[in-house]
Amino acid sequence: MGKTARVIVGVAFVVILAVVFAVSGFNKARRMNEAVNAQWAQVENQLKRRYDLIPNLVETVKGYAAQEKSVFLGIAEARKAYFQAQDVAGRARAAGVLETALSRLLLLQERYPELKSNENFLKLQDSLEGTENRISVERKRYNDLVRDLNSYVKTFPGMVFARWAGVSEAQYFDIPEAEKETPKVRF
Repeated sequence: MGKTARVIVGVAFVVILAVVFAVSGFNKARRMNEAVNAQWAQVENQLKRRYDLIPNLVETVKGYAAQEKSVFLGIAEARKAYFQAQDVAGRARAAGVLETALSRLLLLQERYPELKSNENFLKLQDSLEGTENRISVERKRYNDLVRDLNSYVKTFPGMVFARWAGVSEAQYFDIPEAEKETPKVRF
């Protein structure tokens, strides 16, 4: 084989490697983006479960704590805000507000000792606590995937492939600082 043929084969090999590398990077960006979207859907499944449990819990507590309207209104407003939110950040804020309101609701049992022994309340509270744990796990998984995607999008050569694939940074599911504080319930 002559020198020209070897150069042509070498160039063809490099071109093929470059194409394989580019396609691989493009596909990786798309897969990572899809994984973030799928995990967000899983977070939303758990949040939906929470929002489905809340009306039953509220109705159970209402029978014991009819005068605690501000707690119930706060829960209703947070639930409404969640379903009206247009993006991950808005839904994360609404979920944080709801967590604070739910904490206040669950603290009402201290004021109403007979509520502690109500079987329906205890079952709903256990279901809600389980759901909160699932949300926490799914939120962590989502944020892990967002970290991986954002790192890929911000570093070379991933940034080139991500831009080419139309993939951009994703938003973390963070709870605002003000909503991280333990709620205080005063009677």
